[in-house]
Amino acid sequence: MIKPSGLTMEEAKELQKQYGKNEISSKNNGKLRKHILHIFSEPIYLLLSCAAIIYFALGEATDGAIMIAFVIVVIGIDVFQDSRTGNTLKKLKDITTPRIRVIRGGIEIWLLGVDLVPGDLMLISEGVKIPADGYLISAVGLCMDESILTGESVGVWKYARGKNILRKSPSSNTNKISSNNKVNNDSHYFRRDYCYTGTFVILGSGTVMVEKIGNQTEYGKIADKILGASTANSLLQRQMKRLAKQCTYIAVILFVLVSVATFLNLSNYILSERIIHSILAGVVLALSMIPGEFPVILSVFFSMGALRLAKKKALIRRLSAVETLGAVSVLCMDKTGTITQNKMKVAECYISDRQEGKFCRIMALACKEGTYDPLEKAMLQYGEQLCSNCNSQKNEVMACNISRAKPVLIKEYAFTNELKAMGQVWREKDKIIITTKGSPETIISLCLLSIEQKQNINNELKEFSKKGLRVIAIADRTLSSVEELPESLLECRLFFRGMIGLSDPPREGISDNVEASYAAGIRVVMITGDHPETAISIAGAVGIKNHTQVITGDEITMLSEEELRKKVMECNIFARVLPIHKMRIVKALKENGEIVAMTGDGVNDSPAQKIADIGIAMGKHGSEVCREAADLILLDDNFSTILDAVRDGRRIYQNIRKAIGYVFAFHIPIALVSLAAPILGIGPDALLLLPLQIVLLELVMDPTCSIALERQPAEDNIMTKPPRSPLEGLLSSNLLIKSFSQGLMIFLAAFSIYYILLVLSYPIELARTAGFAVLVISNILLVLVNCSETESIFQTIYKIRTDKGIWIVNLIIFIALLIMIYSPLHESLGFTPLSFAYLIKVIGSSIIAVIWYETVKIIKKLKRKS
Repeated sequence: MIKPSGLTMEEAKELQKQYGKNEISSKNNGKLRKHILHIFSEPIYLLLSCAAIIYFALGEATDGAIMIAFVIVVIGIDVFQDSRTGNTLKKLKDITTPRIRVIRGGIEIWLLGVDLVPGDLMLISEGVKIPADGYLISAVGLCMDESILTGESVGVWKYARGKNILRKSPSSNTNKISSNNKVNNDSHYFRRDYCYTGTFVILGSGTVMVEKIGNQTEYGKIADKILGASTANSLLQRQMKRLAKQCTYIAVILFVLVSVATFLNLSNYILSERIIHSILAGVVLALSMIPGEFPVILSVFFSMGALRLAKKKALIRRLSAVETLGAVSVLCMDKTGTITQNKMKVAECYISDRQEGKFCRIMALACKEGTYDPLEKAMLQYGEQLCSNCNSQKNEVMACNISRAKPVLIKEYAFTNELKAMGQVWREKDKIIITTKGSPETIISLCLLSIEQKQNINNELKEFSKKGLRVIAIADRTLSSVEELPESLLECRLFFRGMIGLSDPPREGISDNVEASYAAGIRVVMITGDHPETAISIAGAVGIKNHTQVITGDEITMLSEEELRKKVMECNIFARVLPIHKMRIVKALKENGEIVAMTGDGVNDSPAQKIADIGIAMGKHGSEVCREAADLILLDDNFSTILDAVRDGRRIYQNIRKAIGYVFAFHIPIALVSLAAPILGIGPDALLLLPLQIVLLELVMDPTCSIALERQPAEDNIMTKPPRSPLEGLLSSNLLIKSFSQGLMIFLAAFSIYYILLVLSYPIELARTAGFAVLVISNILLVLVNCSETESIFQTIYKIRTDKGIWIVNLIIFIALLIMIYSPLHESLGFTPLSFAYLIKVIGSSIIAVIWYETVKIIKKLKRKS
């Protein structure tokens, strides 16, 4: 039972104890223990930890400490990244903080939204944001903006409970353009006698009895969806993980073989030393086979890509999204605010007597002063433009000037659902002016029109309807005294002045962007909470294919998951959908093997953005929650920025494949060196590479060389090719053969100089230093050789001569090598300074080990020409 005096303070306190605060609550899923366990489950970090323990056992505390420090840094970076879900839910909480007028104990008071409890009576009026869900007890001309939940760009008229409880089904004939607009009907999910958290009062006032607070509200349910949607690894991350796993299996087998071979080879050592050295030899080989630098390479490529996109007005919130953009095959777009401007504008105007000045004045007087209604704002803006155009016509200047002093408002005819029209009565000197606007059907029925005039107006109305416009008719009547005013607007006899057709127009350049998406092999799908006819009209205007086939939210509800997967394969337009429907559509597309990007600007888009492969939010006009849930934020709200990001994503993938080829070429000599040692009977003290040297190679070489490869430009035709297949492997057979050949040549150069010096009884440190230096310098040159498959190394050097970044990278690597060899650190690293003569020999061996591939490029070039 509703108490007109509202709850007492004591009742409110008891209810708050029972239901808690009106805020979005969540559980903290960012557990440190889980992250650390996840890190240590990676083979590369297990091996590093194992090697560190062995070093400590051998008394090499410095080497062990370096490896442990490396693992700790990686754990810290990974834990730092886990904040996205918490940030999203924090923004959702902020929605419940506004103050609201309530009745408690028969007294009107202001209350913070978080202190509302079920049973409270909220007093709402124009400009108020609703902080809780509840039933309307009373409503006077109440119109709400629910686009934050539904994506619907027009206001929704509300009524007290018991009058018009549900919106009509989208399949109803009354949904067609027949009244004052395309009626604001959604799925039966949203009620007309109910107000929802986060929505906004455009017109009128009312009293709401709070029913649901916090997570129980529709807004709260969206929070649950976001919390429940885990962030999956990107396609490239999954591919790299699969590749790393395959390498790990090979490494485990070789680890066992090398450990056993080394154990048998060290028969003159005591048992404990044989075990330790054999395990260490196995670890060296395993480290050479497991590409532990993959995470470092990805971080460098993604970070640099994110910086480049930031300069193009695209902010990356999840680094892996940089590359995922390049693989996108389906782009799901919300209509309102993404494809369209989310700003109503007058698209068409019909003036019955061709008196523009009189028409725009009457239209202005029919709108409320200081209105929040986007329709009235659009009408007033259009009236001002019309006024400025006709001000040049002297006979209409006085009639049109909206900015002049208005008459005095003396009465209002409130909007009702039955009437679908409203009116305002003005006193101007000795005249009474009635101005009205509303449904064309209602306004026409109240006007004094001939049969011919009605026919002309209906013909115009049909044309407006075909274009999917929201139509409002304008009429007026001048009386000589207040006594002549009728009690109801239905009793008025008016003069028809004209009609305006409003729409939420497409963004500028959107058609060209849709066309460019299709050229790049990206399918465009529109998902909107708006009316099917509006969706069809906008989709056709911007060039979305197959736009006449539409599936509504009600139809999606009736479909099984398997049926929906079939439907989304051919349908590109989805209308009257709720957030749960958007999630199901995205999920179905992903299950069909598509890489899905979801764009949006409202809270209703956030759950779908969260489960998509990549979520894209509008930065300027998007909601804060939407921005927090997204992976990519468009700072300029421009579709073309998405295409720029896709281009960069494809470039990054192209260069990552080069980097992967480089990594394998880099690891093959290390693996062969580790295999050759036990075969040739080289003792553990005379190894060319120990675990510490391998870690140094990876820490110094891979990040810096990755920077050089990341800077390579995209191919000219990269945006006219279809996106890569999710089934496409990172390593093709050609790339694998190339990497193995290059790695084999580097191994022969490095191991030859090392083994010759060793056989000639030179110091072990000298042999190790010479072999290590060949590996480093060869890989510097290898990066330059692999920058292009068609251009020679000399052409590449000429091309990058002004690129300071690449030369700085190469200089850093070379200086690091010199520091390791010539500084006091060389003793702890097992190195010794090289003479100038040996340094020249090392550089010459390195050039020979790499430059041979230039011959292969020449042969390929000749074949292409022939």
